[in-house]
Amino acid sequence: MKSEEAKRLKQLEAENKRLKEIVADQQLDIKMLKHLTEGNW
Repeated sequence: MKSEEAKRLKQLEAENKRLKEIVADQQLDIKMLKHLTEGNW
């Protein structure tokens, strides 16, 4: 694997991790909002 490819792979892995964290945060927000709208607080 060329060094440029390895560098690009690391960038993509970092971006993927960041996006997964965003999705997890949004899923948590949705769950919390559903919980609040059901009056279970």
